[in-house]
Amino acid sequence: MSDKPLPVVEYLKLPEDGDPYLEGHRCRKCGAIFIGARSNCSKCGARGEMEAIRLSNRGKLYAYSIVHRSFPGIDVPYVSAIVDLEGGGTVKSNLIDTEPDPDKLHFDMPVEVVFGDALGRKDGDGNSYISFFFKPISA
Repeated sequence: MSDKPLPVVEYLKLPEDGDPYLEGHRCRKCGAIFIGARSNCSKCGARGEMEAIRLSNRGKLYAYSIVHRSFPGIDVPYVSAIVDLEGGGTVKSNLIDTEPDPDKLHFDMPVEVVFGDALGRKDGDGNSYISFFFKPISA
């Protein structure tokens, strides 16, 4: 069992001496930004031109779905959101600290990335996970 939590996805980075962050990869040829490691650009086709970058912790709500049915043990309803991050990158996670009500949500709503325990989930060895979520911020 590990003393520190494990990242829930490979692009969530947990440095020893800093705050958690999301990592993307940018093409040095065309500037396209992607989530997850890759060696080729899906936009321009360049090979060997991808560089790892730290993604912004701020963005805008692009799309959302209010989930009313889920796996056993998952509290519903909740808001599943897709966010366009400032500076590039599009990421999906849950939107927290807001009511799952369409009247309370709007497209382009400013949000920030926050990091926390992955809802108490543990792997088979008892290791806990850290995840990321979106939280509304005032513009």
